[in-house]
Amino acid sequence: MITRRSLLGGAALLALMTVAAHATPDEALAKLVNSVLSKGPNGEDPAPASAVTLTDDELAQIKAMKATAAIVMHIGGNDWSNAQINGLQTQFAAMGIEVIAVTDAGFKPEKQVSDIETIMAQKPSIIVSIPTDPSATASAYKAAADAGVKIVFMDNVAAGMTAGKDYVSVVSADNYGNGVASAHLMAKALNGAGNIGLVFHAADFFVTRQRYEAFKATIASDYPDIKIVDEQGIGGPDFSGDAEKAAGAMLTSHPEIQGIWAVWDMPAEGVISAARNAGRDDLIITTCDLGENVAISMAQNGFVKGLGAQRPYDAGIVEAMLAGYGLLGKPAPAFVALPALPVSHDTLLDAWMQVYSTEATDNIKTSMVN
Repeated sequence: MITRRSLLGGAALLALMTVAAHATPDEALAKLVNSVLSKGPNGEDPAPASAVTLTDDELAQIKAMKATAAIVMHIGGNDWSNAQINGLQTQFAAMGIEVIAVTDAGFKPEKQVSDIETIMAQKPSIIVSIPTDPSATASAYKAAADAGVKIVFMDNVAAGMTAGKDYVSVVSADNYGNGVASAHLMAKALNGAGNIGLVFHAADFFVTRQRYEAFKATIASDYPDIKIVDEQGIGGPDFSGDAEKAAGAMLTSHPEIQGIWAVWDMPAEGVISAARNAGRDDLIITTCDLGENVAISMAQNGFVKGLGAQRPYDAGIVEAMLAGYGLLGKPAPAFVALPALPVSHDTLLDAWMQVYSTEATDNIKTSMVN
């Protein structure tokens, strides 16, 4: 079971409750698009992505440095990771920075430590990374920082490291906001009443904990007729398979469950499989992250009724620019967050363009039904 702690101060929580109090799900969702509810990993207030800028003169200085960068992922091969990498590579190319490595740790801390140690032999100027485990990987990141590497984190920060000293900044989606969005979308699909289960990430992983706590808090404060009757944690790395087992157990022990929330799209795929195996074509699923498989389900008016999406391509652009701040010694905001994007069947194709800066895949387009 993950450690629970408050992610919002009293004032922020009051603001969150005020946003949705006495509002319909649609009204509450509309207000999320232009706000950020998350705090940073160390309680930092969020700076908007628009605050991160580089002048033409600064870009010329960076290009003259002939800097190199490594992208060190927690796990690769999924739509979110691919979009992050695409955004980073696009912006690094525009800045004249050579990407010398892109690694995939398979969500194993020991593999990520090894990846960082291997990369350090190439003496990169920059590392952009999302830690698999903030404690188990900390020594490797700290060694890189001590060697002068400019580190920009995605979503999560290695333990014991300080912004402006050990790393430049951390960039994240509004993960609390995405948890809130997925709760309102669940409530809308349930018409405000029903029994649900939760499949959460059973790890000390900051952003997934934010989503989980936000979903629960929103259901508790705004929808008293929705009852959470079961919760199951999954640890991975087979998140889809683990979620399928967890959801299957829920549906067996609680046949009254009408909806299941999954912490991101890969676990949601496992919940879809469990629903099919149980013959539960009526099950409602909401989640976070806009992957192709859950998008196809939404396009078909299938199990997935909505989700809160990150903006990983744009995040990659911002991360690369912040790496430029590090090279220049330019003061950077400690935490930059991009607003949540609620997505449903009706907004799916436009949302895909916003999230990935490209049109939806042919598989999604051909799956769309009225």
